[in-house]
Amino acid sequence: MKQIDILIIDDEIKFADMLSRRLSLRGITCQACYDGQSGIRWIKENPGAAALILLDLKLPDMYGTQVLAHIKEIDPAIPVFIITGHGTREDEKECLDLGAAEFIHKPVSIEKITTLLTHVREEVK
Repeated sequence: MKQIDILIIDDEIKFADMLSRRLSLRGITCQACYDGQSGIRWIKENPGAAALILLDLKLPDMYGTQVLAHIKEIDPAIPVFIITGHGTREDEKECLDLGAAEFIHKPVSIEKITTLLTHVREEVK
């Protein structure tokens, strides 16, 4: 099983790949999935392999809240951070109620993501 720092589930391929590349320059390992089903499948096939998940709300095959619910069924302990350019207050409330660790509006800085990962790693210790 491949251990990674961050699983990115986002249909904006250029964004997900750029984010993954920029994080890798800081020594952070990433895996990108471009739709909800492939993200869920990756989590099922690699249980406990990701330290945290960055999840977009608007995906081509399912809404992010559905993906979040599936993730929390598979692994309730994994921190999921919603990153979105389109989220509403209702989306934020629903995501937090479903167990999301945070709801972040795009654009999100690399520094913010590295800080989140640092906090997750410190909580695990």
